[in-house]
Formats: sequence, structure tokens, C-alpha cells
Amino acid sequence: MLQIFNIDFNFIKNEVVCYVKNFNSEGSIFGNGDRNVIKLFELEGKIINIKSFKIPNLINKIAYKYFRKSKAKRSFEYATILLKKGIGTPQPIAYFENFNSLGLRDSYYVSEHLEANLTFRELVEVPDFPDHDVILRQFVKFTFDLHEKGIEFLDHSPGNTLIKKEANGNYSFYLVDLNRMNFHDVMDFDRRMKNFRRLTPKKEMIAVMSNEYAKYYQESEPLIFEKMWQATTQFQEDFAKKRRLKKKLKFWKS
Repeated sequence: MLQIFNIDFNFIKNEVVCYVKNFNSEGSIFGNGDRNVIKLFELEGKIINIKSFKIPNLINKIAYKYFRKSKAKRSFEYATILLKKGIGTPQPIAYFENFNSLGLRDSYYVSEHLEANLTFRELVEVPDFPDHDVILRQFVKFTFDLHEKGIEFLDHSPGNTLIKKEANGNYSFYLVDLNRMNFHDVMDFDRRMKNFRRLTPKKEMIAVMSNEYAKYYQESEPLIFEKMWQATTQFQEDFAKKRRLKKKLKFWKS
């Protein structure tokens, strides 16, 4: 088993290795585990979050061994990059990769567990959520800062930003599910607008988001709204087509 550790956490290395080796029989499951399984472990007064990635198909087994970095490795490396750039994410501790003759068998990403007050999803699903407008606008500024630093978070979706309320009343934002990112010297306008497309189908939220983004970017608010809404509607249409196709395939299989 290949294991790479953040040197700041070498003092718990043996315990973490033990947790990973016994992952299937120990720990409490966190979340629904549709694709990947996350378990929490208590260690040295901290809660440790261990994510076991779905076992890849044959093609990806080979790809992750010879051609691409595994999701666990990318998560660890991207978390390290984010923190160096001043972007919030739970502290990375380690990643593990198991290979066999075919390729990657399984992999794990270990980080500190972060207790949040909410995710972006609550803003979408609960219109009267306390401080809704304040949180949404601060989230837009957070996203603008990502863009200014050349960070394109490809999974910028409702469940992948943890939000904590601080003692001063402001909110802090932490990215999770990190394995799909691009890093640029400069992010152009279209790429910035497309980065909002997964977040919400609600036009009134897009209006607030475009209003806030226009405070920091050189384009006009009407144009920002137009591009943001265009990217959102295109994503929703494509998503709906995929769902219809999946239903048809299930029908014919049955």
C-alpha cells in the first residue's frame, strides 16, 4: 500500500494506517455513501475523516496506475495547493493507494473533519434561511477570490462548500470533494461564469450573485447576469437530458 503523509501529522501516522487497513470493519459512516464511503474516527482529540473512493472500473484501474493521478492523490495535492493559496479546505493528512497487477485497486483520502453550520445547498433549498442574503453575497466574494487566484473548482456544486459562522458574524467557506480542479494563470470571463452553473437553478439567486460579482469584476451587472444565467440554464437542460436518457436505458434493461 502506497501511503503519503502530511509531515505535520506524522505523530498519528500509525493510528491512521491502522484505521485505513481496517476501514471496512471500523468507524462510523458519514453521509449517504452513494459512490464513495466516508467514515469518521476520533484520534488525539480530533475527528479524522477518511474517504474511500469507489473501486474503479477496469479502464480506470489501468489509467490510474499508468496515466492519471488517482482521486485520492489529487484530493491531497489540491488541498495542499488551496491552503497555500489561502483558500479554506479541511487539513489534508494523507492519501493511500492500493495497486494490483491490473492497476489501482482502491484508494483513500484522509483529512481533518470540519463541522460546518451549513452547505450552499441550504441556501438553495431554504429561501428564508437566516442571513440568506449575507451568506450568498459572501459566498460570491469567496468564489471571486477563487477565480482571481486562478482556481477553477470543477465540482463547484451545492454540497461541496462547507460554511461556518464565525464569532464576528461573518462566514468562512471551505471546499471539499477536491479531486476535480484546474489551475490557471488567469481565468477568463466565460470560464468564471460557467463556474457558477451547477450551484442553483433559481433565477432570483443568480440575480443576487451577479449583482455581487459585478462589484469586483470589470464587466457590467447585466452582462454578468446574462452569462451566468445562460450557463445555468444550459447545465440544467443537459442534466435533464442525461436523467431522461438514464431512465430510458433502465426501462429497456428491465
